[in-house]
Amino acid sequence: MKVPPARADAFAKAPPDDIRAILIYGPDLGLVRERAEAAAIAIAGSLSDPFNVVEFTPSALKDEPSKLTDEACAMSMMGGRRVVRLRDATDGVAKAATETLAATEQSGDGALIIIEAGDLSPRSKLRALFEKTDGAAAIACYMDEGAGLDDLVRKSLGDAGISATGDVVSWIAGNLGSDRMVSRMELEKLTLYAAGQSEITLEDAQAVIGDAAAVTLDDVVYAATGGNLKGLTVALARARFEGVASIAILRAASRHLSRLEEAVAAMTGGANPDSAMKTLRPPVFFKQQNSFRNQLQRWRPQTLSRARTELIQAEIDCKTTGMPDEAVCERALMRLAAMAGARVPR
Repeated sequence: MKVPPARADAFAKAPPDDIRAILIYGPDLGLVRERAEAAAIAIAGSLSDPFNVVEFTPSALKDEPSKLTDEACAMSMMGGRRVVRLRDATDGVAKAATETLAATEQSGDGALIIIEAGDLSPRSKLRALFEKTDGAAAIACYMDEGAGLDDLVRKSLGDAGISATGDVVSWIAGNLGSDRMVSRMELEKLTLYAAGQSEITLEDAQAVIGDAAAVTLDDVVYAATGGNLKGLTVALARARFEGVASIAILRAASRHLSRLEEAVAAMTGGANPDSAMKTLRPPVFFKQQNSFRNQLQRWRPQTLSRARTELIQAEIDCKTTGMPDEAVCERALMRLAAMAGARVPR
């Protein structure tokens, strides 16, 4: 069965009794791990129980092809239900998973099997197996964005007894990376920084939030929309090194263009650049105000509209054409830089 996104967290925290195996997969590996650990704790009570939790990778199946089935069908020495975690899985374990699901269906009991994988296409054999087999479930883990990130911020702050205005929550969400684990680490730093306070201010957030992914995304986006080809080349290289997804880059650029459009519209109505920037929520980070002000002079409503169309088409191409995502993303951003009046700083 497919687990709907809205039910994914609740499902992982309390797997139904009739579920024998769960596939947790997707590009957000931090969220994959978080949900896998939640499911394991729900069944075994602890991740460190040596009797009821066993963990291995696909390399172990090369020497022992039956290891997954053997572990899934083994009884607990200390009582209770066991958990078998197979990490870093690919379609190469589909045959072993098929055999294990068949064996556990016949036995009627056994461990909860948790298979963790990266991004799997709709044609994935492993994904299809878990989506179509009774007693198995597939949970997709996609990058946090939009309302999902806002909810994560609010919950993390709320759990620490700290509140924040909507503008501050939006700023924090907009400056977190798209990986759940990295985002939680940043939020933990923020709550520690604000220990003893009842409310997080924008200044608090700006003093703490700034993980590598967010900083790198800003570097890429500001270079592209500022017409800085040299800076864009360097920032894209860093983004690839840090593993930032091309889709995340394209969406960050799209969000930035939306803010430029809003400010440019205010200027068209008679506002000066500084006044136009002040209307934005969340506000422009003070270290980026000069660059943003410069971009307001470069962009016009028509070119902003064309740029947004360019980014939308690039995301579609990433998902449908089979072309390398990095090449599609780089081409789209280079075109943005050209629209901005590309220049190479001396």
